[in-house]
Amino acid sequence: MSLSAMQAAASGMRALDTKLNVVANNLANINTVGFKRSRVNFEDLFYEVRQEPGIRNADDEPNPHGILVGLGSKVSGTQLDFTTGTLDTTGRKLDVAIEGEGFFQVRTFYNGQEVTAYTRAGNFTRNANGNLVLANSEGSLLEPPINIGDDVNEDDIYIGRDGTVSVRQQGSNQLDEVGEIELARFVNPEGLKSIGKNLYIDTDASGQPITGRPLEDGLGALVQSTLENSNVDPVRELVDLIFTQRGFELNSQSIQSADESLRIVTNLRRY
Repeated sequence: MSLSAMQAAASGMRALDTKLNVVANNLANINTVGFKRSRVNFEDLFYEVRQEPGIRNADDEPNPHGILVGLGSKVSGTQLDFTTGTLDTTGRKLDVAIEGEGFFQVRTFYNGQEVTAYTRAGNFTRNANGNLVLANSEGSLLEPPINIGDDVNEDDIYIGRDGTVSVRQQGSNQLDEVGEIELARFVNPEGLKSIGKNLYIDTDASGQPITGRPLEDGLGALVQSTLENSNVDPVRELVDLIFTQRGFELNSQSIQSADESLRIVTNLRRY
């Protein structure tokens, strides 16, 4: 039974180590714009009695009932939490937040292929060609693309709640529409796959994207000069971190106790 206890405790330590990494990642991204926290789901391992001839117990006695396989717990999956973070007014005209449901669409590279990715981060900027891009390490191009020439001051860029992007040319009082920002939503956004850089791609679990203009088909509104903060609650994560560390320590102590029991049994066998 000591070996089974060690196996169960070891599986618990592996699962809790994964949770520690996830909680640490949540805390590390507490100031990342549009970041969505993750949580770890656990499940117990199936208790299966396997009948094999000649199987003996830990104390070297015959075991007529077989051995137990699959003690302990394991990680069943990591789940994204897409609750909306708080909105922070920045005053910068190319900062855009989504008030409600939806994702911005950008072009990125994943596994060597160019794909459409989705994000809640709306910290946009202009690249050398004047195209709106996400201000991440890759400069992911907004899709559909919107071009704003460098002759337009940032203060003369206006983004409506319906996604309409208009600019005022120098020396003019008239607004000219240069494009529309489209959003995408999913039947099951928790099924999206994170690929880093604040980006997600669709999967079979998330379903295909439903695209459209803001304020239509269940999509949210755009708020200019505003960013959506991370939805990480530091107090909640720190409490979770403490509980996880305690669970890890308890499993470690269980392994030490089981090892001590095995040592005692082994020494007794010598006499």
